[in-house]
Amino acid sequence: MKFAVMVCAAALLLAGGAVTQAGDRAMSKTTIHFGTATPGGGFPLYGNAFAEVMNAADPTLSIEPRNTKGSNENIPLLEAGTIDIATVAGEPSYEAFMGIGRPAATKLKILTAMYSSPGMFVVRADSPYKTIQDLVGRPVAFGARGSGLPILSRYVLDGIGLKQDEDFKSIYLDRAGDGPAMVEDGRAAALWGAGIGWPGFTKMAESPSGARFIAPSADEIARIRAKHTFLKPLTVPAGSYPKQTEAIASVGSWSYILVRESLPDDVAYRLAKTLHGAEAAFCKKLAQACETTAANTVAAAPDINLIHPGVLRYFREIGVVK
Repeated sequence: MKFAVMVCAAALLLAGGAVTQAGDRAMSKTTIHFGTATPGGGFPLYGNAFAEVMNAADPTLSIEPRNTKGSNENIPLLEAGTIDIATVAGEPSYEAFMGIGRPAATKLKILTAMYSSPGMFVVRADSPYKTIQDLVGRPVAFGARGSGLPILSRYVLDGIGLKQDEDFKSIYLDRAGDGPAMVEDGRAAALWGAGIGWPGFTKMAESPSGARFIAPSADEIARIRAKHTFLKPLTVPAGSYPKQTEAIASVGSWSYILVRESLPDDVAYRLAKTLHGAEAAFCKKLAQACETTAANTVAAAPDINLIHPGVLRYFREIGVVK
């Protein structure tokens, strides 16, 4: 009985009807519970900026980010209706949409594509490691437990015939932000990460020892894509990180903000309209967010029908979708 009461209370909270007083006037606010990931990673950085921009653009919205264990926790939280929206990496999204490793395909929907995530390793600039093969047998921090980063690295390494937990001394972090210090003090030979402006890479690049990035070679990229066709060729432009003077070619996917299946169409429509109306402000606030556009969402979605119907209604209004 107590459990039933708790479920009802949670459902009412997620319905989003919080009322606040502003002077003599009452303003109805829609509260959106937003799951991100562990502190120190790219998802909380993005999520906090997203909430700040969205709340400023629409004062009737109250988007409340919260730290989680990452993509692999966010998916079941969304499916249970415990949170409304969440950041989810491309590989966990793909597996959920395809029903890989689970009883059935998820019914979650896409609110927006966040940014592309080309995967690569970072090592100290003074280290002897220059290729992925050089890291075989070494301790490597593959990201936070429950995040999407270790899933991306498994696909990448599998594409070149390597097994993450057999060919490397794999380290999985409790906090994403712990990785750079482990490379700096020698506990790890390398740190795996992905994306443009990823905090772990930035911290390494700004460290006294400096950083060197290691991505798959052109031949390795061809082998990876031949085996895992959902991975896309992506590039980290020169200057994405301090002292990074050349572009880096790699493979990866797009990360998304996914929403619970029961999110009402009008709420999804409103979120999409507010977000894409504030694209310039979001881009100005966070470099990664410059990729968060309506056009990129349509291009990145594995299937147009995976985008929430309320979002599609807005996209049709602005001509991004016919």
